[in-house]
Amino acid sequence: MTHRDSEGRVCSLKFVTLLVAFSPEFLFLGAGLQLRDNGYDGLLVAVNPQVSEDQNLIPNIKEMITEASFYLFNATKRRVFFRNVKILIPATWKASNYSKVKQESYEKANVIVTDWYGAHGDDPYTLQYRGCGKEGKYIHFTSKFLLNDGLTAGYGSRGRVFVHEWAHFRWGVFDEYNNEKPFYINGQSQIEVTRCSSDIAGIFVCEKGPCPQENCIISKIFQEGCMFIYNSTQNATSSIMFMQSLSSVVEFCNASTHNQEAPNMQNQMCSLRSVWDVITDSDDFVNSLPMSGTELPPPPTFSLAQAGDRVVCLVLDVSSKMAEADRLLQLQQAAEFYLMQIVEIHTFVGIASFHSKGEIRAQLHQINNDDDRKLLVSYLPVAVSAEAETSVCSGLKKGFEVVEKLNGKAFGSVMILVTSGDDEHISNCFLTALSSGSTIHTIALGSSTIKNLEELSHLTGGLRFFVPDKSTSNSMIDAFSRISSGTGDIFQQHIQLESTGENVKPQHQLKNTVTVDDSVGNDTTFLVTWQTSGPPEIVLFDPNGRKYNMDDFIINLAFRTARLWIPGTAKPGLWTYTLNNTHHSPQALKVTVTSRASRSAMSPATVEAFVERDSTHFPHPLMIYAIVRKGFYPILNATVTATVEPETADPVMLKLFDDGAGADIIKNDGIYSRYFFSFPVNGRYSLKVHVNHSPSISTLAHSIPGSHAMYAPGYITNGNIQMNAPRKSVGRSEEEQKWGFSRISSGGSFSVLGVPAGPHPDVFPPCKIIDLEAVKEEEEVILSWTAPGEDLDQGQANSYEIRVSKSLQNIQDDFNNAILVNTSKLNPQQAGTKEIFKFSSELFTNGPEYQPDGEAQKSHRIYMAIRAVDRNSLKSAISNIAQASLLILPNSSPVLDRDNLILKGVLTAIGIIGIICLTIVVTHCVLNRKKRAGKKENETKLL
Repeated sequence: MTHRDSEGRVCSLKFVTLLVAFSPEFLFLGAGLQLRDNGYDGLLVAVNPQVSEDQNLIPNIKEMITEASFYLFNATKRRVFFRNVKILIPATWKASNYSKVKQESYEKANVIVTDWYGAHGDDPYTLQYRGCGKEGKYIHFTSKFLLNDGLTAGYGSRGRVFVHEWAHFRWGVFDEYNNEKPFYINGQSQIEVTRCSSDIAGIFVCEKGPCPQENCIISKIFQEGCMFIYNSTQNATSSIMFMQSLSSVVEFCNASTHNQEAPNMQNQMCSLRSVWDVITDSDDFVNSLPMSGTELPPPPTFSLAQAGDRVVCLVLDVSSKMAEADRLLQLQQAAEFYLMQIVEIHTFVGIASFHSKGEIRAQLHQINNDDDRKLLVSYLPVAVSAEAETSVCSGLKKGFEVVEKLNGKAFGSVMILVTSGDDEHISNCFLTALSSGSTIHTIALGSSTIKNLEELSHLTGGLRFFVPDKSTSNSMIDAFSRISSGTGDIFQQHIQLESTGENVKPQHQLKNTVTVDDSVGNDTTFLVTWQTSGPPEIVLFDPNGRKYNMDDFIINLAFRTARLWIPGTAKPGLWTYTLNNTHHSPQALKVTVTSRASRSAMSPATVEAFVERDSTHFPHPLMIYAIVRKGFYPILNATVTATVEPETADPVMLKLFDDGAGADIIKNDGIYSRYFFSFPVNGRYSLKVHVNHSPSISTLAHSIPGSHAMYAPGYITNGNIQMNAPRKSVGRSEEEQKWGFSRISSGGSFSVLGVPAGPHPDVFPPCKIIDLEAVKEEEEVILSWTAPGEDLDQGQANSYEIRVSKSLQNIQDDFNNAILVNTSKLNPQQAGTKEIFKFSSELFTNGPEYQPDGEAQKSHRIYMAIRAVDRNSLKSAISNIAQASLLILPNSSPVLDRDNLILKGVLTAIGIIGIICLTIVVTHCVLNRKKRAGKKENETKLL
């Protein structure tokens, strides 16, 4: 489910707009979620095949979104609501009067319903992988959350929770609470609970009931067994991103109610901006006005769709251009592997080909066994045409004819379109493709392929791939391996463990190992391909030392492939393969290994690779992402490497990180990221990601990888404490990784334009620092952050500029005039390194800092920000703002025991008694003096 920005959509949007002008019925085909006349159309909710059928699940989803629509409409001041929603029913459920799926699939859903595999966490969450104001990947609900009414006590009604998650997903705002930092010291040196707005009231509660604040916050640590419980009845109306469960909360925090000092993700990620400020800057609000009148919008309409039989048609280019650079051979090798191993059983598959005209090579044939697969392989093209002309539309027309013979329509079918030719008339079939209800995946071969081929993928929601003309590239097989049924059932899909290629000299070897971990092993296949007529000598050893040689492989000399299928479950551990080039000339040897999950009780580790958008223009960088997880648990400490192959230049290797810096916005969420800006040439680029995890104790991150709605532990109602059931969460999980694991995934393709021919100018500053933190220790302030690079997140910056202010507003709005900290001895380290810097706080404790209006502000709190500078004086954006208190709190001493408290009380009492005694003595002396003075005056009068 790759997200694309407007740059990659311009042509598609223009075309769709033109279609809608003449044919409104095409509005929702392939367009996905969009806002029209204040209403969201095309919201897609999908239920995972692993979720058990329950008659209450769909009604509860409808009820949730209906409530959310009205709540959202009021919260956005009559701006937006949900008009129509489609719910995808899994094929594993009983058939009913559901409509047929068209171009929708589980992988494209905005909202997914699925359960944790073997876990008990039921937190709703939104997977956010980009920065503030950027759309997320999906909203996640468990079936238990949707079915168990008891959970609403802690989360609030499901409709309110949906709006909280919708704001994460659609508008890229973040949570306003912080379970790890539940309190902080504000600018007036007072202890505050992390909340928004600050008007939301409550009390501290210890294990046995209400308790004073000092019993809960000692030595700046929130004591175990203490919590802050909010009143169930409030006057505050915000904020939905803090505590949507409170009945009074009906708004997002705005500029007047936003708590800029709270140490939460919203302030960190959005530079202290309020949620409402971010939302109103979104395209949804910029391009729409509030609805007039006082009437509520209509409730959402729902449609239910269920996938029918899986239908796939290969639409293959056989023009003369396919003879160049072994393109036909690569197609044969990849298509054979797809038909024999990748495509799921019971799928209907047909084959069409085209040059200037289209041809049906094989009508639909259902795959039920290996003989069915072999029969389909026999229909693959074995030669190219003499014609150089290509007509993609002719090929697609034949493909549609093939799939329509099953049910009369192409709804829900998949086209895999492979071409290397140019076709200036391809736009003639855009309308047909859009209205077909079929999803078209495109694979472009070489640099001369049609420039707007990918429009077919854009319009129909398909994937796009590119295969460079390089003998060692395995991109064709990687592309076919990436294409799945899209049902979301990971236990039925093939997982790629290895993909490598190398030019091997005569009598030399390609030798390597591949790890088969215990979460996979079923249907494991080793594929070897070569260039010349003679196969290499192949030797394979399993972890127990069993040897497999050429006699064990199925060899197809025509397609130059050798395939070994391991019966049962492959032995977990290291498998070692050796390919010996016995040919008299160098040739490219390539190895691919795939497998399936070994058992349904344990989800296998997976990787999903994609780019932020499908195209860019120099000097705008791209961000590469790889989601690495086991089920839904993020996998930490993996080695993730992206390989980017341009059309003509050498591949670029790039290591991705999950460190919460640079392109990676959240640390340890299993999303590994990196900026990519080393564009050697214009044109298409292919992306592949390789994940390795060494044998070790692997820590799986906590079960909530994204932003999620707050679960209230309890409420104060009529002065009584009413606690909710403890929130169930798996927490952190450790499991032994005896063998480690290896995964490969294609990330599709993207295009780059505007790359200068000569040396590239330095246009990339260091990336913004987003994880600046400050801690006060004795007389020093300690800052820490992750080092940016010379260019974005790569290389080594030249210097840092750190500024400090006692005014939050000053450092936010006027960074250049804040106090500059001496960093002459601070030398930036390599990008990704943890930086630590200390400076004295005396400068800020010797007097108030004067504000622009001339009024002195007494504050014991300081605010800090940083930016990096490269060799050419290009400066990064200003970092997130860190804050620290310079006040030594009275309760900052260690925890006082009973004797110390008694001693403190006694000393206090003695002090008070002493003051009283002193007052009495002074009063007595004054009275005696007045008495003597009066007596002397009387004596004088007598005289």
